Amino acid sequence: MLEVRALCAWYGRAQALHDVSLSVASAESVVLLGRNGAGKSTTLKAICGMLRPVQGEVYFAGQRIDALASWRIARLGLGYVPEERRIFTDLTVIENLQVGRQPGRAGLPQWTFERVVALFPNLGELAHRRGGEISGGEQQMLSIARTLMGNPTTILLDEPTEGLAPVIVDQVAEALRELKRDGVSVLLSEQNFRFAEQVADRAYVIEGGQLRYPGTLVALARDATARAQYLGLD
Repeated sequence: MLEVRALCAWYGRAQALHDVSLSVASAESVVLLGRNGAGKSTTLKAICGMLRPVQGEVYFAGQRIDALASWRIARLGLGYVPEERRIFTDLTVIENLQVGRQPGRAGLPQWTFERVVALFPNLGELAHRRGGEISGGEQQMLSIARTLMGNPTTILLDEPTEGLAPVIVDQVAEALRELKRDGVSVLLSEQNFRFAEQVADRAYVIEGGQLRYPGTLVALARDATARAQYLGLD
């Protein structure tokens, strides 16, 4: 569903990514693990066209997309949930969701307001509250739900659990598991290894803008040396 080949990216003259290659299959959940500043967010932004210039190739559903504008990539069905959430604070919850609406995709269940509210019940109770008046955890739910209203076949999530209370983290985890059951592919960046174990099939570890470790979460959990070296975990 998503294939990245030898991706390089720069911030000004500083190279941020060095030949990053990864893949996500249909209905697979993959996590990009790493410390702060390792290149996780940069990778997601380069994939979805939010960061230029880049070198390398990105293929989505068999189509090369690395030369496309970010809005064209989104219309193809590649959703992106930024770390900063970037909801419209002056719009209500339901208005935020309507902004993200796109037609359904063949072979996947269609996301509607009723369906995202079933996934995140808090949003239903806050439907007419302005985005700037809800909590950080509720804003994260809204950011994910707004992306789902675009009916993506693949979704990129940047640090979805950062700063969230444990009960909200559990809701996000269940939402990601439901997406996978529905056939949606997921690529997320994370520092929370325990959360990653709950939702991901495979992991890539990134450090200094380079991939250091590809493998299953089970294998990484058993590799104490890799976890200590690249993630600072005992």
